[in-house]
Amino acid sequence: MPETLMPGSNPPSAVMLFAAGFGTRMGALTANTPKPLIPVAGRPLLDHALALTDGVPTRVVNAHYLADQVVSHLAGTDVQVSVEHPTILDTGGGLKHALPLLGPDPVFTLNTDAVWSGPNPLHLLREAWNPATMDALLLCVPLQNAIGRKGGGDFSLKNRHLSWQGDFVYTGAQIVKTDRLSTIDDPAFSLHRLWNAALDAGRFCGIPYPGTWCDVGHPEGIRLAEDMLART
Repeated sequence: MPETLMPGSNPPSAVMLFAAGFGTRMGALTANTPKPLIPVAGRPLLDHALALTDGVPTRVVNAHYLADQVVSHLAGTDVQVSVEHPTILDTGGGLKHALPLLGPDPVFTLNTDAVWSGPNPLHLLREAWNPATMDALLLCVPLQNAIGRKGGGDFSLKNRHLSWQGDFVYTGAQIVKTDRLSTIDDPAFSLHRLWNAALDAGRFCGIPYPGTWCDVGHPEGIRLAEDMLART
């Protein structure tokens, strides 16, 4: 099982968990349930992700589709919810919308539709983060260790620098600086806007994940993730 995040010298103090999507690839499973609350191995996907964030002082989850269920699920916890209304804002817009809760410093971001087997991904990012040379640090897994992945990889990785297209899959975990968000006026936009700016500046970085990772963005991923966890 993934280890919990250990205290470090100067890690980001906030994490954004993306949980606002419609989950259309899940088909009927998300007709009445938001994807982050679909159970895998006895607990919701969102709770698998939150378990990785222990030790991060500020935790924020965004919500849009069936947002009331996400809000209700997190009631009584220290996790804040950034509700996107009336429209969904995509990853970049969602992160910008949540900045009043997250603060101005670099943040962890974590997708909630994946399950991990191996070291805590935020721990690995924290250890590798160098704000002097990086605007974004993505955790990527070799394609052969990306269980349930449909399609090829996202990036090439060489000497901790990323470029588009290759055999590494983005896991949905990163550290990213948020200052450039203030220069984007569109309410809804992808984090790719920040990534491409970082790439152009030579500050778009990545590290490989040494464990296994399962995409649970489609129904088959539930069984694959449960099988993966049963082997650990």
